[in-house]
Amino acid sequence: MKKNFGITLIELLAIVGILAILTVMAVPAFQLFRGESDLNESGEEIINVLRLAQNKTLASERGLNYGVHFEGDKFVLFEGTSYNPLAPDNDVHNLKGTLEIYEIDLAGGESEVVFERVVGTTSQFGSVSLKLKAEPSKSRTIYVESSGQVGLIFPSILSDENRIKDSRHVHFGYNTNAQDAITLRLIFPGYPADNYNIDFQTYLNADKTEFSWEGIVLVGSDGSKTEQRLKIHTHSLTIMVAQFCVHRPLSPDQSYNDKALNIFLDTEELIRYAADERGTTIKGLSIYVTEEPEWQ
Repeated sequence: MKKNFGITLIELLAIVGILAILTVMAVPAFQLFRGESDLNESGEEIINVLRLAQNKTLASERGLNYGVHFEGDKFVLFEGTSYNPLAPDNDVHNLKGTLEIYEIDLAGGESEVVFERVVGTTSQFGSVSLKLKAEPSKSRTIYVESSGQVGLIFPSILSDENRIKDSRHVHFGYNTNAQDAITLRLIFPGYPADNYNIDFQTYLNADKTEFSWEGIVLVGSDGSKTEQRLKIHTHSLTIMVAQFCVHRPLSPDQSYNDKALNIFLDTEELIRYAADERGTTIKGLSIYVTEEPEWQ
């Protein structure tokens, strides 16, 4: 007798049905795997772009600071101390459609991280978090430390009691209206001919919530002038109060920033720098500066 080894229609339909069920079961698992892969790749890309911004700043590329701006569907490498969405040199990185930036928790409520020249630190430390749109429980958080270190691991909270602090980076409060100030004055005791005035209004943003100036002033006797390098900006600025930040890097060989310096806002003395090797600071005589400058 001949044996029939063919497949009946019922058997074929059963096989097709089983394959369909397996496919339906596999699709979510594949989508989850792809989403996890997108999260990992985008997290690493953000870390790499932050490190690139820091490296460009440390290298003083084009003599500029560099930073990274974050918003819902993209992040942008930019030049300068603040983000301009219309700048032609912006390097835009669009997130994949499966992802979004859902939380930006940076100091001062900022949406960008800007690195400081010479030292590579940042005042906009904190975290930026990504998630899958279809699976919000799947997320990645990128942490940025004030030292400039970037990674996926939550930074340890370490005591800074033994950390050496100096006057390269100081903060101080100014408890009155600075938005309408006219002149930021750099006064060099002993060298009055080299005093330098900065038009305060010129370096305010449009809504007067941020001031930022950076420059070099030559100070000293004829034939022996040295550079006094400064960056002065605000972390907060309202009609009631301002927090100023001054960067005045120390020079190991006394080739720059070696002169005593007093900084005034109009007639109010904000801060005094001594000409010693550490650039020691004390608060100025203004009644609106109530605390000693805080060394960072």
